[in-house]
Amino acid sequence: MTDATEGIEPLPAPDHVDHEHPDVTGGWLRPAVFGAMDGLVSNFALIMGVVGGSSANDTKPVVLAGLAGLAAGSFSMAAGEYTSVASQSEFALAQVDIERDEILHNEPAEEAELAAMFVEKGVDEDVARQVATQIHRDPENAVRVHAREEFGVDTDDLASPVLAAASSFIAFALGATIPLFPYLIGIESPWTAIVLSLIGLFACGAVVTRITARSWWFGGLRQLVLGGAAAGLTYLVGHAVGGVIG
Repeated sequence: MTDATEGIEPLPAPDHVDHEHPDVTGGWLRPAVFGAMDGLVSNFALIMGVVGGSSANDTKPVVLAGLAGLAAGSFSMAAGEYTSVASQSEFALAQVDIERDEILHNEPAEEAELAAMFVEKGVDEDVARQVATQIHRDPENAVRVHAREEFGVDTDDLASPVLAAASSFIAFALGATIPLFPYLIGIESPWTAIVLSLIGLFACGAVVTRITARSWWFGGLRQLVLGGAAAGLTYLVGHAVGGVIG
């Protein structure tokens, strides 16, 4: 029996790599981004709706609505993110268990399947078979590789539902605080909250482009327009409803 590595030249030592990638799979980035955006937009719109339906000198309903929106939204986002990420991880692990069972009971076919996948990626057939054989020497290693290759799951790097929930909660609360802050320090004019919120919307949109291919000004203007439109429309709804029930 020949060694599976016979005839394969060892790879040269890699040069030093000067860059590092951030953690993009830990489950915190998406809920943090969406949490901050949602917190700012939803509470800005909620506050403007209450402003539209309230008398000019009465800021108590505005503060109450803003605090309620902050608390309810933060807890709701955290609960939703936890359930979503936990369910996704549980589903992924269930698929991994199915793959493990297939490898334990039908290893030759699974090994051939892995080799075929490597061939599709451009690896020579003989080399692909040798690599698949080496991987299948350790059943658990074979499970991890099959999971990554077949359905894109890294069993060692599944998103954390707790981290996702915490990131979402904190980010939403921070975003929701921006339009509420002027009222909390005694500023009654809605224009301070409007200006601060629009600046926050632009800043959030610009920051998000740091991890995308969009320019900062495009991302900032897009978020400012969308968030501002949501708040403006909600103000009109509040004004109309306030006039009817006032």
